[in-house]
Amino acid sequence: MKFGQVADPSIIDFTLPEDHPATKEVLTTLGGKELEVYIGCAKWNKTDLKGFYPKGTKDELTYYATQFNAIELNATFYGMPDKAQIVTWKDKTPADFKFFPKLTNSISHFKRLINVKEPVLQFCEAISNFDQKLGMAFLQLHDNFKPKDFERLKIVMSEFPEQIPLAIELRNEEWFANPQVFNEFTSLCEQYNITNILVDTAGRRDMLHMRLTTPTAFIRYVGANAESDYHRLDEWVERIVEWKKQGLTHLYFFVHQNIELASPLLSAYFTEKLNTALGLNLVIPAKQETQTKLF
Repeated sequence: MKFGQVADPSIIDFTLPEDHPATKEVLTTLGGKELEVYIGCAKWNKTDLKGFYPKGTKDELTYYATQFNAIELNATFYGMPDKAQIVTWKDKTPADFKFFPKLTNSISHFKRLINVKEPVLQFCEAISNFDQKLGMAFLQLHDNFKPKDFERLKIVMSEFPEQIPLAIELRNEEWFANPQVFNEFTSLCEQYNITNILVDTAGRRDMLHMRLTTPTAFIRYVGANAESDYHRLDEWVERIVEWKKQGLTHLYFFVHQNIELASPLLSAYFTEKLNTALGLNLVIPAKQETQTKLF
């Protein structure tokens, strides 16, 4: 994942900012006492996660699902999924596993949300075949999708099928530079029960606005392949503990790396820390002999 990459991560202040003032209100008003946690990577293929799979692994997804309880499904970004493919993926995973499919780029990047009602419905119909294993769909907008195009986004938000949980990731700095525009967006998220995605990446600290719009934290964490990655995860554990006290009901945490083969190692570190902090019993991804710290 190259978005937000910097040449020298040592110059970045990775301290988590304070919560947006509205976040506590959302959690205390809409939240509950129980917290469900799902942690995963962005991919499961052996090429990217080199060294993660034991020798002789025949099916990567089947093994991956024994180590993680979720996957950020970027495969659906590159092509419209169909029922047969969805069912194949679903049948390879245990009952408590969740998929988080990204809306296809023909919707978000090529059509740029213009006249996309039909392809959105097609996408939703396909991913509905995950049944209880569907976690949440997410719409990642292009880096140059700006507030001037807000009306298109409003239409998609209002028409998106209510039965399919949705999260949205804004990427252009103009959304965050204008408080009035950002507040209008987050208010609509609250109105339509849409989760506002938090992105923690080195070169785009403006996106780390700490504004939850539902009692769900959907966090896309992008490591810098540096020692600071571990300290950043420690801070996230502390913040999640606090959010749980306030009413957080769901945590979806996906680990990315510019060198992806480190993702399982960071995920294992984060999972172990979170287990200890919250008294959870999540599986800690196994480390193979060929896996070593990259920094």
